Amino acid sequence: MRAQDVADKRFQPTMFRKGYSQDDVDDLLDRVQATFAAAEQGDRPATGARTMTPEDVAASRFRRSRMQPGYDCDEVDDFLDEVVVALRALGR
Repeated sequence: MRAQDVADKRFQPTMFRKGYSQDDVDDLLDRVQATFAAAEQGDRPATGARTMTPEDVAASRFRRSRMQPGYDCDEVDDFLDEVVVALRALGR
């Protein structure tokens, strides 16, 4: 998995059923993207950014959205499972 894969990822939006807060998921994905970008460059993330570990991603929790746009929970969870595997492969 590359940083661009994370940047390009799109989830099915939800409106009238429970989903994850788009802001919460987007914030986590920004950090994940920075982690992969740093690994691709052989560096640590930029100052102020924190490297994500597989454990950080697995432990992530999001607010639930109701009656407002959110992201499909199953799609987000499945993608984050892939992220955990990819981070472990990087040795993060």
